[in-house]
Amino acid sequence: MNFLRQIKIFLWEITKLTVISLLIVGPIRYFVIQPFFVRGASMEPNFYDRDYLIVDEISYRFSEPKRGDVIVLKYPQDTSQYFIKRIIGLPGERVKIEGGIVKIFNRNQPEGFVLDESAYLRGRITRGDLDASLGSDDYFVLGDNRDFSLDSRRFGKLSGSYIVGRTWLRAWPINKAQAFETPNY
Repeated sequence: MNFLRQIKIFLWEITKLTVISLLIVGPIRYFVIQPFFVRGASMEPNFYDRDYLIVDEISYRFSEPKRGDVIVLKYPQDTSQYFIKRIIGLPGERVKIEGGIVKIFNRNQPEGFVLDESAYLRGRITRGDLDASLGSDDYFVLGDNRDFSLDSRRFGKLSGSYIVGRTWLRAWPINKAQAFETPNY
């Protein structure tokens, strides 16, 4: 009898531990952070196929996305697909791509400024000619691998409602694990 009682106590403790874990981990997983696997080459050389990332889903509820943030977004033409891109243009700005140069026009710099992306592009240029004015909730996003990226040059402005969260941490592969900061421009 004693052995049977010990098994019941053990099973009860396991059940309690499981329920408590689900109550803690569940909300964190669905409302605070989310795992994301990179698929494809659109963000190389900074993010590679099969990189395992942790996405911060909560910080944009308290602050606005910034230029240079790497985000996970729902693809506007098929919201069941998720992409990873870098924010280049912010709401109310104008983005002009010409001759391999990205130029940003805004209230503070009406004559525009050339976006210095040398810290993460490493010699890559942005092909295409484009001039886009962004609305009050629009973003302009580009992949770091500009020649092989389906981004705002193709699907247009990105409404803020499609942003899932900011890439916060690379957890895999272990030798490349790191937290990410927004670049200074």
